Amino acid sequence: MPRIAGVDIPDNKKIRYALRYIYGIGPKFADAILTETGVDPDKRAKDLTDQETTSIAQVIDATYIVEGALRRQVQQNIQRLREIRSYRGDRHRRGLPVHGQRTRCNARTRKGRKKTVAGKKGVKG
Repeated sequence: MPRIAGVDIPDNKKIRYALRYIYGIGPKFADAILTETGVDPDKRAKDLTDQETTSIAQVIDATYIVEGALRRQVQQNIQRLREIRSYRGDRHRRGLPVHGQRTRCNARTRKGRKKTVAGKKGVKG
């Protein structure tokens, strides 16, 4: 299993898809890296030469923030929003959607499992 930027990438996938297993590299960056290094995007990860692997790793290290450093940066940004008591920071703190999505229905991923609230039993009046 080739190891690039401290991450094991899958052997049998084409390198353009295998690179996406690195946190911070998506389709656009994967294609840009392969174009810059001159590696064939349709080549399987297990078929890469050591020279190709090192050239990909060098481009990633020199150009992109990936894995631990990127995760740390994202957490610092969220922490900064919390500390300055911004609206977005408050939404992060409460575990609610941050980007203006509705919460009346849906939003279960952010809110967690349903918490049943006792409502009024059929009031006759």
